[in-house]
Amino acid sequence: MLPTLADVLALDAVRRGNPRVIAGADRLDTRVRWVHVGEVSDIAHLLRGGELILTTGVALPGEPGRLADYIADLAAVGASGLVVELGRRFVGELPGAVVETAETHGLPLVTLTRETPFVQITESVHARIIDIQLEELRASEHLHEVFTELSVEGAPPAEVLRQVSRLSTRPVLLENLAHQVLACESAGRDTGVLLANWETRSRAVAPRERTAYDAAAGWLVTMVGARGHDWGRLILLCDSPPGPREIVLAERGATTLALGRLLERHQQSLERQAHGTIIAGILTHAYADPEEAAARARAVGVPLTGRNLISLVLRLTDPAETALNLQARLGELAEATATACREGRLPALVGALDQHRVGVLLPLPARVPAEEALTALAERLRSAFPRPFVLAAGSVVESVRDARRSFLEAEQVAEAAARQPDRRSFYRLPDLRLRGLLHLLRDDARLQTFAERELGPLLAHDAQRGGDLTGILRTYLDAGRNKAVAAQRAHLSRPAFYDRLRRLERVLDTDLDDVDSCLSLHVALLALESVRRPRP
Repeated sequence: MLPTLADVLALDAVRRGNPRVIAGADRLDTRVRWVHVGEVSDIAHLLRGGELILTTGVALPGEPGRLADYIADLAAVGASGLVVELGRRFVGELPGAVVETAETHGLPLVTLTRETPFVQITESVHARIIDIQLEELRASEHLHEVFTELSVEGAPPAEVLRQVSRLSTRPVLLENLAHQVLACESAGRDTGVLLANWETRSRAVAPRERTAYDAAAGWLVTMVGARGHDWGRLILLCDSPPGPREIVLAERGATTLALGRLLERHQQSLERQAHGTIIAGILTHAYADPEEAAARARAVGVPLTGRNLISLVLRLTDPAETALNLQARLGELAEATATACREGRLPALVGALDQHRVGVLLPLPARVPAEEALTALAERLRSAFPRPFVLAAGSVVESVRDARRSFLEAEQVAEAAARQPDRRSFYRLPDLRLRGLLHLLRDDARLQTFAERELGPLLAHDAQRGGDLTGILRTYLDAGRNKAVAAQRAHLSRPAFYDRLRRLERVLDTDLDDVDSCLSLHVALLALESVRRPRP
């Protein structure tokens, strides 16, 4: 950033001349692009604007009118100021016409009461200007490196904003065209205060240029878009008018965001990313104050305060999906879920939890029963998304602080229900009964020991001989110990199936007609399935 006239007056080379500001004292923040020594009165046509003129006045006219024209011409071409050394042409003070004209035209006017080598002033100022330009060049190169790396890595919007905020030390926000905040980096400020009444405040700031500073709001706003299609605005909150560096920084951030959006393939929408970031923050305790999570959710149009909150987890259950297809299908499931919530007039946070699950934080008015809302949502979602999935719900909680507990419960229910879905619209912990209990206890060493004690010989037998007597046992118990039905489900003749049952009894050293023995074996099988269930 170029030095101001006040910066120039503070230089030692200038201070030795005992400078006094005679006119334009309110314009000392004017930027000085260059320093030019000129004694002739018709110098204005040689200037480009931004020059600080140094003169002794020896060649200036004596008529007050021509002196006034000289000052007016300098102001007209945009000179940053005029410095006059007294003693040669003007002794003691400047003519009144010079001072009055300078004040009228807003041209800063400075006198030097001591003889000062102008070459020292020009060298000092020009050295300062060149140093600043080199510093800005290095800073620009650094910005280029930072944002090029972010673009190559496909950094998410939250990371891009984090870098913009770090480099500017200012809060920065990304909003969509509906004035909903998609990402926010508060730079240490109170997020709730930054986002308070956001939509109303944002709509009041509507600059005409793609990048502009709104002095009333203190916002530097730049449009975000690619290929002529704008989809958002990047907003840098400034306490004072931004300099060229802040403007370049905001524009580079916006370009990186636009490029990232342009290069997305089979990825979730920006809205899903924003929602997912908030959900992840709740699950990982990223927000020191739950009110910050509520403020961020409110900024994307989802009110969490004063509502009953219920967490949902959705999991795809089609085993035929490849990893690539699974990622695409999960994105489709998230968008379908968000659409179903909107159609049901249920504003909700909807975002992917990982590559296998979609998370939903659903705020319900106190008058809306949870069961009714979940049933309606499940029906709309299943009609819109035909692929198999399970929808699991956690307990209803009353505050954002408890939402994490509800999410963890929903995750456990979804994992257990995905093992053997039974076409329910949605699952809650009581629906899983014994299977759910065993799933919750799957990491308990005592449960693992019990399953190994009951089934160890059978598992070892299958492993050594490559058989599947364990599957025969599961089929027999799932059929309610009905041998005829079990033989049919196993696609075996009755004699062949009965022979396998006898082999089972020998391997396990037990009586499969004994109810208690079969109950114990069935519980052990369910426990084994819970322990073996692969985690995402």
